[in-house]
Amino acid sequence: MADPKGFMTTPRQEWPRRPVEERVRDWDEVYVPGALLPIISKQADRCMDCGIPFCHDACPLGNLIPEWNDLVSREDWRAASDRLHATNNFPEFTGRLCPAPCEAGCVLAINQPAVTIKNVECAIADRAWEEGFTPPRPPDRLSGKTVAVIGSGPTGLAAAQQLTRAGHTVAVYEKDDRIGGLMRYGIPEFKMEKRHLERRLEQMRAEGTRFRTSTAVGRDVPADDLRTRYDAVVLATGATAWRELPVPGRELTGIHQAMVYLPLANRVCEGDLEVSPLSAAGKHVVIVGGGDTGADCLGTAVREGAASVTQLDIYAQPGAGRDEDIEPWPTYPKVYRLSAAHEEARDLRTAPAADADARLFAASTLRFDGDDSGHVRSLHLIEVDERRQPVAGTGRSLPADLVLLALGFSGPDREDGLVDQLGLMMEPRGTIARDGGFATNVAGVFAAGDAARGQSLIVWAIAEGRAVAAAVDRYLTGSSRLPAPISPYDRPMAV
Repeated sequence: MADPKGFMTTPRQEWPRRPVEERVRDWDEVYVPGALLPIISKQADRCMDCGIPFCHDACPLGNLIPEWNDLVSREDWRAASDRLHATNNFPEFTGRLCPAPCEAGCVLAINQPAVTIKNVECAIADRAWEEGFTPPRPPDRLSGKTVAVIGSGPTGLAAAQQLTRAGHTVAVYEKDDRIGGLMRYGIPEFKMEKRHLERRLEQMRAEGTRFRTSTAVGRDVPADDLRTRYDAVVLATGATAWRELPVPGRELTGIHQAMVYLPLANRVCEGDLEVSPLSAAGKHVVIVGGGDTGADCLGTAVREGAASVTQLDIYAQPGAGRDEDIEPWPTYPKVYRLSAAHEEARDLRTAPAADADARLFAASTLRFDGDDSGHVRSLHLIEVDERRQPVAGTGRSLPADLVLLALGFSGPDREDGLVDQLGLMMEPRGTIARDGGFATNVAGVFAAGDAARGQSLIVWAIAEGRAVAAAVDRYLTGSSRLPAPISPYDRPMAV
């Protein structure tokens, strides 16, 4: 503990964002470049090095947070990088994309603003790359065993890197033309520039991991072929089966799923397209869904030059602080949070009719109306109570030329035929069934990540990848020294 009084003398200070008017004119990350390092050592000093660090329990990766906070406060960046990478394959991803349940579990957060754990993590990861602390780690010898990993999101990449480093020959199959899954085409560039992903992929290639893009297993390659060619198969396809909105007018053109809209904007940033065919430029946009995916659509539509953007959230507006009776510390509370996208929408007044920033809370969609050509022109909504029941007399309509559905995901998409070709057992909620060792009902086939757990956070995805890698290593060799931070049955802390 570098400064025993740091948490009393130093206020919380977060990585500053660039001015709204500046950042909405480009797709670069929203944070001020280089502004984190000058403040981060003092922020790490705020860590109390408490005897029972609940931040460990709040993070499924089991990150050694007090240890690397102490090292950062002393500016021992190499040792901090070693401790961080001991539990997390991709801290530069989580430091930018994770909502930080570790901070909700920080003991300091009982009566003060939590330690900026996420910012410290990001600073360590970025400094490690700058200083060369993250060289490739190819195995000393090969096991002679082969593994196919299907899906290249955070779960698939974490599993592949762990298994490659253990000495197995690993090939990652991805149906898209580039590796990365939703980190590539779902996460907007302003949240994480893809150079961070490319840098990590180069490391994995140097370690020996092989990548097969534009290959949908089940369609382009029969699933049984992979079972025959490889000693083990890991299913990490994610939960890409999106939820629908079955209301009148859904058939109108101009209504699209968020995961149809966002990849097109990302392809513009990749240079594949000059303009997205679903660009929000000059349109009245309504986003149905109050989660992170909806916020990603919001920030994207603002940058594309939408005439207006409104986001509908079926839940009531949360309060500014934790409700100790419902969500006591150290659980992750539902509180009012202002993402970068919502800050932009608020300052630019993209939705004058909204309750706060661009959001309408406790709002349920009733129907869509269109013009004579069959294109959506308005969305009709009504307020709902805490039981999601309509409140009489609260109906109204919003102009809508483009509607984006961001209602979450139920499980893996079955259109490619992978699930049916393998004969996998499924859970009633639509996810792949597995046992306590991540194994499916098919010998040698394992399932991990959102495809089996259901839609979750990036830290849970990486933890699943590390844990399934240990299970596969044990299956192939009889034992494993790889860490397994979670079991398939672990869940976030809750009351």
